[in-house]
Amino acid sequence: MWLHISCDLTFEITVPTPFIFMLRPRSGANQWIASQEYKIVPSVPVLEFTDIYGNLCQRLIAPPGTFAIYTSAEVQTTEYIDEAPGAHFVEIQNLPDSVLMYLLPSRYCEADLFTQMAAEITANELLGYNQVRAITLWLRETIRFEPQNSDALLSAVEVNVRGFGVCRDFAHLGIAMCRSLSIPARMVVGYLHDLEPMDLHAWFEAYVGDRWYSFDATQAEMRGGYVAVGYGRDAADVAIYNQFGPALYSTSQNINVKKIEDNATSDLG
Repeated sequence: MWLHISCDLTFEITVPTPFIFMLRPRSGANQWIASQEYKIVPSVPVLEFTDIYGNLCQRLIAPPGTFAIYTSAEVQTTEYIDEAPGAHFVEIQNLPDSVLMYLLPSRYCEADLFTQMAAEITANELLGYNQVRAITLWLRETIRFEPQNSDALLSAVEVNVRGFGVCRDFAHLGIAMCRSLSIPARMVVGYLHDLEPMDLHAWFEAYVGDRWYSFDATQAEMRGGYVAVGYGRDAADVAIYNQFGPALYSTSQNINVKKIEDNATSDLG
């Protein structure tokens, strides 16, 4: 599947403001970035670096006035999302070193507080993938998805108490429960084709069967069309931008994901 993705952001800046953006997807096992455009108005010097999670990040100082970022990419992504019922639980001593950080509690995923709850939800499930699938089904049936209520960043505990949330809230709660069962889990932010309403999206991945698998409790079923931009322990690690200085918010944000018809045959799906 070929997709054209874009994210346009506009800010009104009052004083020179440092930013860190995370807007460039990179090629990986499930996606190939065929072309990209990254435009800044007015033009300023940009330093790109790779953070500790492997995400491409851009540092810059925005000058006072209207400041805009225009990004787009053509991406070849998988037609289907891999599923693996029965994929085994990976013993801690056999996990890759790079995965170990995703076992620990983090700012928005208080894994140490969900041990009993996660054990009850996954009782009688085969250890590994089937446990994560049971957690995802519980989230879908128990937590109400309200995509317009993105007013505040909530932790997994707060989402569980409130009983409803946006995509990142579902991801936080799913991650916390997976980690409480000693299953590494991480948050992913990016794009999803045919998402309603269209916006940037968040889901989570769990490490079972010696690899990462995707889970998304906000969707009725897993399907193709996901494009990952950032990975991290929780939302604090995968913000599309962080600004430093006087509080400000984008004055406009426009997200688009369109399928490109009659393009090259996909080798990924």
